[in-house]
Amino acid sequence: MPEPKAASFPKIRGALKFYQIASIITGVMLLLLLAEMILKYSPTHVELFAGGSGGLLWFAPVIVGEACQWFSLFVPGGMGCDLVSAGDGANLSLFILVAHGWFYVVYLFAVFRLWSLMRWPFSRFITLALGGVIPALSFIMEAKVSREVRAYLASHEAATAATTSETQEAAR
Repeated sequence: MPEPKAASFPKIRGALKFYQIASIITGVMLLLLLAEMILKYSPTHVELFAGGSGGLLWFAPVIVGEACQWFSLFVPGGMGCDLVSAGDGANLSLFILVAHGWFYVVYLFAVFRLWSLMRWPFSRFITLALGGVIPALSFIMEAKVSREVRAYLASHEAATAATTSETQEAAR
């Protein structure tokens, strides 16, 4: 397996910082999305709204159409299922859905950048990419990857510094 070049260590540090920020934002957004989906598709059938007739923050009921059967609730819009929100104002549930999608794209870019600089196998890229899809996995992967990359950089920078000082002493 090819190893990262010493010249790319500063880029790796920047990519690691970007990955850490992206993974935390994506993880939080995924947990919010999970909570939103549970509220919308569970028997409570509510969505979160800001403003409108309900006040600053409020839950509006989601009206389930007659065509919805118990199994079609797990496939939004599937089987002719009509879910209509009764809220007015800004639909924060929809905002969470869209924001997570865009943050996941940013997260994938951060994963790709770190993965390519570290020269990891493709299976590692897939594992890291799943961190933005499986709830709480991004937090676990962020801690593990950060620890691993920092240890790698520290050990290889120490080895590079020792080799450089030996070379300089030999040249004298």
